[in-house]
Amino acid sequence: MNRLRYSICIFICILLTATSCQKNFLDQVPDDRLTIEQVFQQYTPSEQYLANVYSYIKDDTYITNSTPWIGLSDEGDVTYDRPGYLTFLMNIGNWNAASGYFDNYYSDYYKGIRSATTFIQNISGNPEYSPSLIIRRMAEARYVRAYLYFCLLRTWGPITILGDELIPGDLQPGDPQLSLPRNSYDECVNYIVSELDKATQDLPTHFTEQGDAEMGRATKLACMALKSRVLLYAASPLFNGNTDYAGFKNPDGKALINTQYDAQKWARAAKAAKDVIDLGILSLYKKNNAQGQFDPFISYRDVFLDPWNSEWIFARIANNLSGYERALTPRLASGYCSTGPPQQMVDSYQMANGLQPVLGYNSDGSPIINAASGYKETGFSTVQGVANTSNMYANREPRFYVSVNYNNAPWINTSEGVKIIQTFNSGESGPAGSWDYPRSSYFIRKNVSPASNPRTGVYASRPYLMFRYAEVLLNYIEALNEYDPNNADILKYLNAIRERAGVPQYGTGTNPLPVPGSQAAMQEAIRHERKIELAFEHLRYFDTRRWKIAEQTDAGPFYGMNVNANLPDFYKRVVFETRVFRKSFYLFPIPQTEINKNKNLVQNPGW
Repeated sequence: MNRLRYSICIFICILLTATSCQKNFLDQVPDDRLTIEQVFQQYTPSEQYLANVYSYIKDDTYITNSTPWIGLSDEGDVTYDRPGYLTFLMNIGNWNAASGYFDNYYSDYYKGIRSATTFIQNISGNPEYSPSLIIRRMAEARYVRAYLYFCLLRTWGPITILGDELIPGDLQPGDPQLSLPRNSYDECVNYIVSELDKATQDLPTHFTEQGDAEMGRATKLACMALKSRVLLYAASPLFNGNTDYAGFKNPDGKALINTQYDAQKWARAAKAAKDVIDLGILSLYKKNNAQGQFDPFISYRDVFLDPWNSEWIFARIANNLSGYERALTPRLASGYCSTGPPQQMVDSYQMANGLQPVLGYNSDGSPIINAASGYKETGFSTVQGVANTSNMYANREPRFYVSVNYNNAPWINTSEGVKIIQTFNSGESGPAGSWDYPRSSYFIRKNVSPASNPRTGVYASRPYLMFRYAEVLLNYIEALNEYDPNNADILKYLNAIRERAGVPQYGTGTNPLPVPGSQAAMQEAIRHERKIELAFEHLRYFDTRRWKIAEQTDAGPFYGMNVNANLPDFYKRVVFETRVFRKSFYLFPIPQTEINKNKNLVQNPGW
């Protein structure tokens, strides 16, 4: 059934692809073929217009350059340490408001917002749409518009909300409509939430209600999941009572960030996530092995690979997953192995007994090993069926083996036999002879299909998952712990995540771990679980910033194995990059070109 849904769903993909080839589609108002009025009098052009609106939702599978969130966070590194690869330049502090780095995101989001508003304002008169279809399509455009506003908000902070007003495209410089100030952060949040609430009323609840040709479009659950994320970010320390932003004001003196802490923001965030849970539709995806037994490795791996399963909320049909997979394939299979975790992220994965292997670091970068975990920094054993593998990678939790490629790991595609990854200097994916190698010695395995083989041109075509139930559960317990720390749901859903992951739970199950004994200890446990469970899903970057911990997590030396050496000297922690993080980096700078055009548009603090 899933396969049938996906194959039929290609209809939307075709619409997106066809529209993306017409890069000036939205500029043809009017033109020599169709006026904007004519577009919205016909079914097919209207559908193509809405497909173009959807296309402004960024495809985050372009991880080496176009999508910066993994490479800019402490969970990942893009190996290309040279000009032209922006995450490298940004990580060493080489950027400013005039650099132009990702300015296209800012402009594209506003283009998409304008396009969504155009659709909302014009579609109601389409004689080829039924009244019910008009209502549903307007709600879809409203969802996309809210999502794009949120993307602006999470990256640049307070932004300018345009509402349902369409600013004419032929205004002259200096026109007051081109000099709108920024709204406050809370105003932005309330607007986005209100738009999502409106859209929710007119959309099918779940993709199972959409019909096969509609898969990949907005649903009530997609709106609710986005609302959960929006409110969680709004409740977090960066935007909830952050006195660092006391002077962040518009030219007229309007404060853009409320510096008074409000615990009710956490309550609001918790309710938004609980509303999703209470629908009773979603569940953590679980899968059995060939022997009919629950398998946490397969379950966590295939939640991304089995389209439209019980955990999926929203996905992008048109995507670059083939490019993503090639970027994360070893050179032995014609891949680039170009994005991977630093040693600190590798150390964060727990042991099979649920304990963290490394408790911290000495001043020289050497690990403070948790002896109780059983972790060993030296010696070799058989891991994943491969002999002579470093004990650093032995007896780790299932999510580690789903997510991380390391030296001597077996490549997941076995169509041409079992192949072993080598990331030491002269190894098949080492730096000798190529710039395609992981600087930390590790690269990402998560969300790469075992059926894909770039060497033979075979890729497992599938949607790209953007919202899933595990995130909603983690949103809920994080918010709940901040304002109702004794609520039993915190432990219930934290353990649900761990049980599916195949690691011991807190206070229950087989070989239970002690329950975190305080609100602060539970906060640490939840944040750590979020780091691992949602790794490489483009969320860690925003988490460390909204928690106001990026000055600790994203600055200083980043370690990996010594890829410039061969065995045995390879197995030594070395610094591959020293990163710079300034307080101003919590928000991207407003593009200087926008500041120059709008006298009422204030720059973000520190830029």
